Amino acid sequence: MPRLSVVLRAAVAALVLPVAAASVPAVAAPVTQRGPEGHRPPGFVALAEVDPTIVQEMRYAGAHNFTGHRVDGYERPRCLLTRPAAEALSRAQRGLLREGYTLKVYDCYRPQRAVDDFVAWAKDLGDVRMKAEFYPRVEKSRLFEDGYIAAKSGHSRGSTLDVTVVRLPVRPTRPYVPGEPLVPCFAPRAVRFPDDSVDMGTGFDCFDTLSHTLDPRVRGRQRANRLLLKSAMERAGFGNLPQEWWHYTLRDEPYPSTYFDFPVR
Repeated sequence: MPRLSVVLRAAVAALVLPVAAASVPAVAAPVTQRGPEGHRPPGFVALAEVDPTIVQEMRYAGAHNFTGHRVDGYERPRCLLTRPAAEALSRAQRGLLREGYTLKVYDCYRPQRAVDDFVAWAKDLGDVRMKAEFYPRVEKSRLFEDGYIAAKSGHSRGSTLDVTVVRLPVRPTRPYVPGEPLVPCFAPRAVRFPDDSVDMGTGFDCFDTLSHTLDPRVRGRQRANRLLLKSAMERAGFGNLPQEWWHYTLRDEPYPSTYFDFPVR
């Protein structure tokens, strides 16, 4: 009987194991697609071609960002996205326009070379020229450990974007002047660098826990503004990164495992 019992158990295991293995979905390994220099892959579009009403303020194409320089790969200040992401964003825009608001994007598709630029900048601990505005309470040596900088970004997959809400009519804001005195990104809206965005409690790319979308310290109108953006984007099919009120990814993104590296032109 003991030998028969062992044989039966082995036979059952032989039947069960293939079924269990088949029920586990295969996870595609991340791929960086560089392609021909300057080539925009099929499926990517300029946001302005899909919805020209959405405001664009592409921060990494200029010097007003946490690095203090134009980031590698941003040759033009334009938003590129996969077509499904651009069309979903346009749906969110239509709802907000009816309420007297417009969306404004700060960043969209991000080349892998731009992410590499971020990594190189973060390793240069002597370059802290933008610390007073973007990471005043975080030591630069902790940017990797605290998750503010990483070697890969969902933006490089083409369906992630950084976005805010602006009340209509859109009022122009002054340009950033390199070298000007900096104010912490979590300072009151009237004090920090001017932005036509509604008051979200912090500025864009504020490396601080106050940027967490549902941080309990953010209340009143600031919290309502974050929820206005969150509701509009979620209805259109996007999901929010809880650590950044501005960061959204299309849930059904077409390239979930591919990181692109063509420049923004």
